[in-house]
Amino acid sequence: MSLLSHAPSRSRQRKTAEERKVLAGTLAGTTIEWYDFFIYAQAASLVLAPLFLSPLSEDSPGLATVLSLATIGISFLFRPLGAIVAGRFGDRLGRKRMLVFTLLLMGTATALIGLLPTYEQIGLAAPAILILLRVLQGFSAGGEWGGAALMSVEHAPVERRGLFGAYPQIGVPIGMILATGVLWLLSTAMTPEQFQSWGWRIPFLLSVVLILIGYLIRRAVEESPVFKEMRLRKKESSAPLRDLFRRNTKQVVLSALIFIANNAAGYLLIAFFIAYASTTLGLPRPSVLLATTLASFGWLVFTLYGGALSDRIGRVRTFQIGYALVFVWMIPMFLLIDTRNIWLYGVALFLLTVGLGLSYGPMSAMYAEMFPVEVRYSGVSIGYALGAILGGAFAPMIAELLLQSTGWSGSVGVYIMVLCVISLAAVTAAGETRGRNLRVAEAHEEYLRAHPDEAGTLDVRP
Repeated sequence: MSLLSHAPSRSRQRKTAEERKVLAGTLAGTTIEWYDFFIYAQAASLVLAPLFLSPLSEDSPGLATVLSLATIGISFLFRPLGAIVAGRFGDRLGRKRMLVFTLLLMGTATALIGLLPTYEQIGLAAPAILILLRVLQGFSAGGEWGGAALMSVEHAPVERRGLFGAYPQIGVPIGMILATGVLWLLSTAMTPEQFQSWGWRIPFLLSVVLILIGYLIRRAVEESPVFKEMRLRKKESSAPLRDLFRRNTKQVVLSALIFIANNAAGYLLIAFFIAYASTTLGLPRPSVLLATTLASFGWLVFTLYGGALSDRIGRVRTFQIGYALVFVWMIPMFLLIDTRNIWLYGVALFLLTVGLGLSYGPMSAMYAEMFPVEVRYSGVSIGYALGAILGGAFAPMIAELLLQSTGWSGSVGVYIMVLCVISLAAVTAAGETRGRNLRVAEAHEEYLRAHPDEAGTLDVRP
């Protein structure tokens, strides 16, 4: 019988409190990480092209916008490298030091973007340094999602893994709410000229405050005995990749393909729609940002619901419902957006978040259940990173190219529909994973055999 069926003991209650601290810490980290990413993505769609690609923006505004959106995807290419390096040095220097280093690197890179001179001031050095800072952002963010996802799932009751796994997932919509909300406040309080001149820098500089808050929360979590188990997970991430691909190539490929449609559609919400509605359709930017912020609350709610639903009807079925909803909504969504009515724009985005949430909430649980414990950290992290590269990294750029080449916004919807078919086929091929034995107890015993001095400090739910 599972230990969960017994009345909670004092140690069980203490362990639950510690796990709540861990969940709070992982949520804080993912929220800050995504705030930094989303602030850049939205700035790239709104203001960065004329500021950092001035000559091209004057001669070919469309191409400048495409290149500006392309810089969103550059950081994703370096996330897998960041995950590998963080795993290796985390073993040598300790996770706490690596945590401080990655948080400071992310915060410094984001703040420096806010201080970066424009093309008119330093010429070609401006876009070159901007790209370098984006690379540092991607590098510092590597590996964090995998650890947060596994901690939440592996410490959850079997029958509630989906809900617990959705907890770090909601860092995405919360980061979106923060990023878009800050831009809305600034756009409302400033004239367009003021925002273009200096106001756009404020959200990047605010990252310093968020990084400090995140560090204080994560430092408190680091003192929790439950969080020490992350050292075991980090050792798996630094294992030779050949061990992962020799036996689990299929799972890596499927996990990447499962994610691509959700990530691509998500980055349309994050970056493309704001620029399309405010620039192409001429809707007021503050109204567009407010509508997008409100729609992000739907993403938050439906992500949590998607995780909980997967505990009842299964991971695969929940994904299938989510992707089916995204698929059928694509063309009607663009028809509503193209009415140039801000209320219908908000409704279109909110309804999109229903499918987005259902196809994102179960992800942590399903990925954890897809991989054996020996390679779970690396498998989950690499599958997620590859899915992001193939899905959302360049989705805003592809959407802009399709719009410019066809003149029909529905072509962007068709692009997402094709990705939905691919992700739907991949999740169906992966098969149901709900309830699989994660073998956490066996990994716990193996770790204690190698570290007998830590007996009693780690407690892992079987």
